[in-house]
Formats: sequence, structure tokens, C-alpha cells
Amino acid sequence: MSPTLVADTILAQLGGRRFILMTGACHLMGGADFLSFKIPRRFATAGINHVKITLAADDTYTMRCYKLGRAKLELKYEASGVYATDLQRIFTSVTGLDTSLGTAGKL
Repeated sequence: MSPTLVADTILAQLGGRRFILMTGACHLMGGADFLSFKIPRRFATAGINHVKITLAADDTYTMRCYKLGRAKLELKYEASGVYATDLQRIFTSVTGLDTSLGTAGKL
């Protein structure tokens, strides 16, 4: 099994390349049970500029959104028990960033 299989799966569930293009996500880092990435400054609401999504033992995710400053890491949002089908919706509702062209501009 690939050491980045979980990270690759999380990225695909978020929207893959389209997600990266729509959100400006960069510095993607994956591990055995997580994917983390940065969002360009001032793109997201509440100053969120770092996101970490971790796979839990019950096959759900924990999403943590942070504001990362020079010497300070501030947790802005945390949700556990998130299903894969809800990742995009929750990411958009927390950050204000659309994850694909299909969701952009909807009222």
C-alpha cells in the first residue's frame, strides 16, 4: 500500500486538481492518515490559511482549519465524524472558497 494513499484519496474527494485550482491550495503534504495544505493569505474567511484533514478509525474524517501566523497557530474550526461526501461542502462553508466550478456562483 502506498504511504500517500489516504492523502491521495482525500484530495480526490475534495475535487483533485480542480480543488487546487479553485482554492489556490499549495504546499500539500500527506501522511499515512492525513492531508494538509495551505491556502493563500486572505483568500479564506476568518484568516484561515492552513487545513489538515485526518482519517479516523471509523472511516470518517476530522477537519481542522487554522490561522497560521509568524509565531502562532490558532485553531479556527474543527469538525470530527465528517463523511467523505461532506468534505467539499464543509470546506466551502468554513472557508468561503468554492471547491469546483460546479459550485461557484450558486445562490
